[in-house]
Amino acid sequence: MLTYLNHNALISALRDYHLTDLRSDLLAGMTVGIVAVPLAMALAIASGVPPQYGLYTAIVAGLVIALTGGSRFSISGPTAAFVVILLPITHEYGLGGLLVTTVLAGIILIIMGVAKMGRLIQFIPYPVTIGFTAGIAVVIASLQIKDFFGLSTGEMPQHFLEKMTLLLGALPTAHWPDLVIGLVTLMVLILWSRLKSRVPGHLVALLIGSLGAWLLTTLWPSFGVATINSQFTYLVDGVQQHGIPQAPPLPLLPWNLPDAGGQPIGLSWQLIRDLLPSAFTVAMLGAIESLLCAVVSDGLTGTRHKPDTELIGQGLGNVVAPFFGGIPATAAIARTATNIRAGGRSPLAAMIHSLVILLTIISLAGLLGYVPMASLAALLLVVAWNMSEARHFAHILRVAPRCDIAVLL
Repeated sequence: MLTYLNHNALISALRDYHLTDLRSDLLAGMTVGIVAVPLAMALAIASGVPPQYGLYTAIVAGLVIALTGGSRFSISGPTAAFVVILLPITHEYGLGGLLVTTVLAGIILIIMGVAKMGRLIQFIPYPVTIGFTAGIAVVIASLQIKDFFGLSTGEMPQHFLEKMTLLLGALPTAHWPDLVIGLVTLMVLILWSRLKSRVPGHLVALLIGSLGAWLLTTLWPSFGVATINSQFTYLVDGVQQHGIPQAPPLPLLPWNLPDAGGQPIGLSWQLIRDLLPSAFTVAMLGAIESLLCAVVSDGLTGTRHKPDTELIGQGLGNVVAPFFGGIPATAAIARTATNIRAGGRSPLAAMIHSLVILLTIISLAGLLGYVPMASLAALLLVVAWNMSEARHFAHILRVAPRCDIAVLL
């Protein structure tokens, strides 16, 4: 326990902490919190669950991991890498099964940290990580076609080739208002990234997309686009409401949430046995991504993280979050880089980021419901492109030995 406390990033950072550091953390936390809100919603939807569960993940897991992890600058929450693993779990076991899987994955991560397995990340070859993330990027991009074009497809199959065949066949059903809003959002995201502005492009693009959709619908009622309000509902005292609940994440038991058939999934040894392989996959991916993120942040700041403590922190975050509706979380490289560029000095920035998201869902949930699905799809298309590492992928194909190329492909 003493060793763990000595390696805890928050305790280490506070030993030499000043008021100027607090100001920097406040600014960085607010900045990355604003960036994280649309990403958390979009990634939850891509994982097959309503958007509020992504926000709950960023609030609870982000806070717990900041308190207990071993990386000073990492920002944790739902990430794009998880989507391809979580979506099949949601389809087969429902929200309840996904949350139980998250708890099991958290326990595995804690065991890995206690067993001092944090340094195993150095043995993963570079072509493996590039090929893995590029493959995930392709799948994430394919999942956005339906909402970006406003297609009518019915229930989507799970297998990639079947899904692509269905999407291609559904192209004649494209809804042009959704496509217009998606293209506008995508163009703003691309152009804003070239301006090198300190204002987050995600926020600007979604604001323009949402205002544009609202204005055009007001002027021409036939110009209707799918929004969070139109696609998602929740119950309050037995009454169905649209959009996102305007309430903080509340305590719950994951196994009381519904399975794929809409009934409480319950808790049994058979369920644990069925979910354990998926939980192991989630844990391994979470470990790899969180440690890679910590290595990147070390390179940007000249610091050194504690890999085993980071795994324990990630595990604790994933154990606690499902009891408040959170899905799997890990350190996010893009949000961590944003934190560092905004001047973050300690895990307090990550904690402030979680509080910003909490305040957003309490005060602005009604407005978040007006965000178009096509705008969120455009956001994830940009995330997929950045994640694909297309230039590095092409560079490896050009110059790497054949064995590396084979591993990559």
